[in-house]
Amino acid sequence: MVSNIKNSKGKEILLYGIPASPGISHGPVFRFLHGEVEVVQYEVGEDDHDSEIERFLEALKETENQIKQVRKDVAKNLGEREAAIFDAHLLVLEDKALIDDVVNEIKKSGDNVEQCVYRVTQKYLDFFNQLEDEYLRERAADLKDITRRLLMNLVGATAAGTAFLGEPRILVSEDLSPSDTASLDRSKILGIATDTGGRTSHAVIMARASSVPAVVGLRGLTEKLEEGDHLLIDGFEGVAIINPCESTLFRYGKVGLRRKKIKDLLEEEASLPSETQDGHKIMLYANADSIEEVKHGIANGCEGVGLFRTESIFLKKNDIPSEDEQYEEYSGMVKAANSNTVTIRTLDLGGDKNLNKNPNYQELNPFMGFRAIRYCLRNPDIFLTQLRAILRASAHGSTRIMFPMISGIGEVIRAKEFLFTAKRQLREKRIDFDENISIGCMIETPSAVIISDMLAEEVDFFSVGTNDLVQYLLAVDRINNQIAYLYEPHHPAVIRALKQIFKISREKKVPATVCGEIAGDPHFLPLLLGLGVDYLSASSSLLPELKFFARRFSMQEALQITKKVESLKRPSEIKQVLNQFYADRISELES
Repeated sequence: MVSNIKNSKGKEILLYGIPASPGISHGPVFRFLHGEVEVVQYEVGEDDHDSEIERFLEALKETENQIKQVRKDVAKNLGEREAAIFDAHLLVLEDKALIDDVVNEIKKSGDNVEQCVYRVTQKYLDFFNQLEDEYLRERAADLKDITRRLLMNLVGATAAGTAFLGEPRILVSEDLSPSDTASLDRSKILGIATDTGGRTSHAVIMARASSVPAVVGLRGLTEKLEEGDHLLIDGFEGVAIINPCESTLFRYGKVGLRRKKIKDLLEEEASLPSETQDGHKIMLYANADSIEEVKHGIANGCEGVGLFRTESIFLKKNDIPSEDEQYEEYSGMVKAANSNTVTIRTLDLGGDKNLNKNPNYQELNPFMGFRAIRYCLRNPDIFLTQLRAILRASAHGSTRIMFPMISGIGEVIRAKEFLFTAKRQLREKRIDFDENISIGCMIETPSAVIISDMLAEEVDFFSVGTNDLVQYLLAVDRINNQIAYLYEPHHPAVIRALKQIFKISREKKVPATVCGEIAGDPHFLPLLLGLGVDYLSASSSLLPELKFFARRFSMQEALQITKKVESLKRPSEIKQVLNQFYADRISELES
């Protein structure tokens, strides 16, 4: 959606995209446009073939050194996980087949090395792009990124970058590759805005880690910008405004000030109880995929871990870890929780999370396909290995097991049979574990919502995965930029589904946790409490704001706002009501 408002520079242009990294920023634009490296072609005499080959090898070495330096900088500033992106780039540079093909092309064609590199890599790219294999298409992106850098080194070009900017700017691009993002001088970047991309792109990951505001999926942004334009980006709401007028700047200035005051108050009130004004206790768990995140959650005052994503261990290794390797991770996490309960979700591979060695990642509709509990039940050795590791970890503290993407009773019963087998195997080896470990299931499919009363007879607790539940209820692929506007957690269907789940939860005395994205959004907090949620589980960094906002309204007010929301028909109306309630309760910050 685009709207136009007159201002001193001509037009204020408002665009809506995807909020990627929180924050508000405004400044002059730096257009980081890729373009292709111009590759000339000329003949090289046979006597000069060796020198062309030497130029090629030197450029390879120079490119490798650049990538290693980028990787080192990223590991130091952002962490090893973000730095690992560049391991694939280094592997491309070391590919003997690719190197040999370029050398042979130089000898056979008699053309200059730049042209030979371009021709050979283009053949690889054409081949990869014809494949349906998602992993190989990703490797094609790595090869394209490396080829551009290699050609620039060969022709003596300098990559477009921010090192020579005289002042900090808003970086705008069609999209950003890992190399582009990592090589930016962050002191010169006020924010990032891209035409394409999603919440999980490399640029977004690094923007968040660097605390740089970012908005992606702003289709047509780069085409609308002109030399000298200014841009305001709102990474909270996913808004970009070209040449904002004075009233817009004033309004966003107040928003930024309010956010700063909230942050200061969060730190002041971090140690206060998580409860409403009238003393209603709110149980807050932390989501985590590493021991470090568990420790961070405990430090932020969580009651335990509501979701530990075990697939992170598999993805990090890009293979199936052994039972002992998993046990070390799970037991370390349980110990780090310091006697608080830890909920370990069994393997949730599939959808947008796949091992390179998983032959099923070529599915046409992976989110609806062979993933999560379906994958585990069809791979008994992998499932039993994980269950034994989790059970062994339960000997070190309060632990729960949770099964993901349940769509029917049969899946729960079969999963429990595997758990029974794993327990028997450990007993035979006289290995300690918690015999009475609690069992739960994820409620994230429409069928699970409808039969939640039946599921409650088989499990000890529910965990509502709203990210997938919203996508399945509304038939919206949540990582598809073309239909991102339809992914709407404020939809009345989502509200009704949550109400149904919590109703069954109370009736059957099976506690329910919400662990999806809305659990960490303070705007949803009064609604979730009014609907009857027992626990909320969110990223540990979001817990202080939830606690802060909870202390600014009563449970009675939460019930009233819930009743009002249930009478509304449009997601936009529901969103407006919740946002206004939030704004009213923190109006003190505007003084």
